[in-house]
Amino acid sequence: MELRFNSKSVLITGGASGMGAATAQLFVESGARVFIADRNAELARATASRLGATAIAGDVGDSAFCNSVVAHVVDTHGSLDCLVNAAGIIIRATGLDTTDEDWMRTLNVNVSGVFYMCRAAIRHMKHQGAGAIVNFGSIWGELSGKGALAYAASKGAVHQITRTFAIEHARDGVRVNGVCPGEVDTPMLRSAGRSVPLTDEQAAEMGARVVPMGRLAQPHEIGRMVLFLCSDHASYITGAMHYVDAGYSAQ
Repeated sequence: MELRFNSKSVLITGGASGMGAATAQLFVESGARVFIADRNAELARATASRLGATAIAGDVGDSAFCNSVVAHVVDTHGSLDCLVNAAGIIIRATGLDTTDEDWMRTLNVNVSGVFYMCRAAIRHMKHQGAGAIVNFGSIWGELSGKGALAYAASKGAVHQITRTFAIEHARDGVRVNGVCPGEVDTPMLRSAGRSVPLTDEQAAEMGARVVPMGRLAQPHEIGRMVLFLCSDHASYITGAMHYVDAGYSAQ
């Protein structure tokens, strides 16, 4: 099944690295015009240049930026066909060790960023009568797990934002779904909360020990699900969270 997005405009937050960048590459290869929004301006420009996309620097935790970046895509392309909310951070700390600052920072990026971007995009998509949004949730948004309370709570909120927007706009031609990755070999997984990033050997050991399939996911494996959910092949799918976790959640 070939997924083509010729003449479609796609906006991806957190698209400078990790799963966001991998998803951006797949969309470019499928013919889409891709816009990458990321607060790391230098990395966003480098990734966009490598992929043939357009970089826009800014913080999704700022509602004014979210409104402006959506407006920019619409003004430039004439429409916004797909939004992918991949921007996110993780603070590795127990509930008792989570500071006020870390709590608010996590919610600002992972929750407020998704809400602001969805709200801005849906206003345009509703007017168009069509559009697809995919939000990055997580297996931890449902299952939780010790050592990352703020992250788990934020992803649970993303799941509910996804479901509620989907219900509210099911008759407006706007579909809103979520993808819930398991353990994925990304810079965030290797570095977050660690003084020294995981080596290749340590990442492989983690996958063999934790994941039923015996390995970590590669970012493009999550990206493939995102493309499917944004495509016309998923025309009857909305309000659903899709697990891409090699069977972890089935345990």
